[in-house]
Amino acid sequence: MPSQRDVFYVPLFYFYRMEKIRNISEFHNLCDWCTQIEPKLEPVIRQFGYPPFWHREPNFATLILTILEQQVSLASAKAAYIKLETKIGKVTPENFLLLTDEELRECYFSRQKLSYSRILANEIVSGNLILSELNKLTDREIRSKLIQLKGIGNWTIDMYLLMSLHFSDIFPPGDLATIKSVYELNLVSPDKSKDDITKYMKMFSPYQSVATYILWHSYIERRNLKLE
Repeated sequence: MPSQRDVFYVPLFYFYRMEKIRNISEFHNLCDWCTQIEPKLEPVIRQFGYPPFWHREPNFATLILTILEQQVSLASAKAAYIKLETKIGKVTPENFLLLTDEELRECYFSRQKLSYSRILANEIVSGNLILSELNKLTDREIRSKLIQLKGIGNWTIDMYLLMSLHFSDIFPPGDLATIKSVYELNLVSPDKSKDDITKYMKMFSPYQSVATYILWHSYIERRNLKLE
């Protein structure tokens, strides 16, 4: 028979529901909050201004672009995406599935990314994945559903949660630019591991997403890159 402790104890994380960043005014206020938590971030905003409140539509096209961005430069991924748009116009799952493998290879899709993208498109067309419904779920629920699709890992999901749905407490440990920026800003010592950085970023919870945007901003501005 369960004890009283067994009946009434519920872990605190059970009740936690991650918030979303609602608008640019709130975003700027949270940027200021992050610089109070970690003063080493303040020079980024002083030198480059606030980060853009980057947004990508929470749809199939964004997921395809993010798949293309896996482990390649942003410029390479964008070139492939533009080539795809030129071929099919609006990037929808239905239009995507009209292309042959050869036509997708002409759009610079690798064999693996071609496969991942087809799986995603088929899931949506079949009705197994309805993005309009997915986008209403919690971050945990969204992750648990997308992670089941081959080729969509935690980094891809992190980008979707961060840039499309604006969940407030996401840090992508698989994002090399973010990790490099942490080292460049001397937020941790050079001997610290990725796991150490993940633990360090917890100091910004429940607004790790905002700190991540500041890290991206620093990385991009230092290199005169453009993030779309």
